Amino acid sequence: MGDPALSRRGFLAASAAAGLGMTALSGCGDSDEGGSSDGTTTVEWWNISTTEPAKGVWAALAKKFEAQNPKVKLKIVQLENDAYKSKMTALIASGKLPDIFHTWGGGVLKQQVDAGLVEDLTDRTAPWADGLLKVSKEAYLLDDKVYGIPFDIGMIGFWYNKALFQQAGISEPPTTWGAFLEAVSKLKSKNITPIALAGKEKWPGMYYWAYLAMRTAGASALQKAYDDKDFTGAEFIEAGAHLKTLVGLQPFQKGFLNAAYSTPTGQAATVGNGKAAMELMGQWAPNVQADSGKGLGKDLGFFPFPAVEGGKGAITEVFGGGGGHALRRGAPQAAVDFLKFFASEATDLELVKKTGTLPVVPGAESAIADPNIKAVQEQLNAATGFQLYLDQAYAPAVGQEVNDSVAALIAGSKSPEQVAQSITKAAKEEQ
Repeated sequence: MGDPALSRRGFLAASAAAGLGMTALSGCGDSDEGGSSDGTTTVEWWNISTTEPAKGVWAALAKKFEAQNPKVKLKIVQLENDAYKSKMTALIASGKLPDIFHTWGGGVLKQQVDAGLVEDLTDRTAPWADGLLKVSKEAYLLDDKVYGIPFDIGMIGFWYNKALFQQAGISEPPTTWGAFLEAVSKLKSKNITPIALAGKEKWPGMYYWAYLAMRTAGASALQKAYDDKDFTGAEFIEAGAHLKTLVGLQPFQKGFLNAAYSTPTGQAATVGNGKAAMELMGQWAPNVQADSGKGLGKDLGFFPFPAVEGGKGAITEVFGGGGGHALRRGAPQAAVDFLKFFASEATDLELVKKTGTLPVVPGAESAIADPNIKAVQEQLNAATGFQLYLDQAYAPAVGQEVNDSVAALIAGSKSPEQVAQSITKAAKEEQ
């Protein structure tokens, strides 16, 4: 779902590990050459909507598009987040991408563009793409050219169980890091697991370090550190030290280092089944909690990542991103038509109402009914700074190193200083 990093090393090794033979690769990128004998164009659409309700809603939208375009057949390939990234890595190595594919934008999309694999959509999507919300489009703009069309925008924050907070005597969500650590201690004292974490997948742990770095150094510092190829500043080491302090409180569920995100025993289900009080996750969290667990209903609340005392960052600086679609270079017109259909107000209204997506079409904002999704949107609208997921904002190898190093810190095998040094080394090698 949201997030987060391409598995970036050893293209062929990743391909083999993902069980991706050359047969699976051969279908991508051939649609414009081989329409069927009756003139039907088959368009291959790869996405990561594997959980309900999105999975069913997206399949229904595909049928609706086909009904409106009888000469087009959509072939849907839906893969869970990490499997998708592994397979996309192999496809990039093969030089063939699907006609339409999920993207988070940023440095990963830039690498695909630089390899000559992605369609420039600037002219092909004007003027209809101009009407989409500006903040939702930024991750897909490279050198003022459009390479992706958003369908979602959002942010990472804490999703929490109001009933468990009440049991632990926590009357208000914490707004400072000190108060957050105190809340963790209060939950532990009542034998409540404070936080669920998918340690196995690494990207959910990265959110903590990224947000702490934003709060200690300020949002703009993360991009500056990447541009300067230097993450060894005092604030970045301090961010790691704050995370180490949290880990020292043993706040996570038993077995968290082997836990996945969206499985029946994973991070989302642990929160959705009331077995942990919080998770740090994106706007999609309520749906995944309900799909992989029971869901919390009215007991679910949302609060932004707390401010760090003495830090340069504000609580109104937001870390997150959205989802979008890009096209392979030379994709057929039918693929562009589908992007237009998917970015229409009618489609966006359906996504907002049925899947809790945050709208990218201004006219769909009125459809938000869930108070938590409204809370996320209010935070976004009031944001004074915005940073894209680090494993998407940065070049793939650097993003992977952030995930790996932070995971090592959480597991206790790397110090805050070593995390900063490892990311700096990866950034310098990116030249």
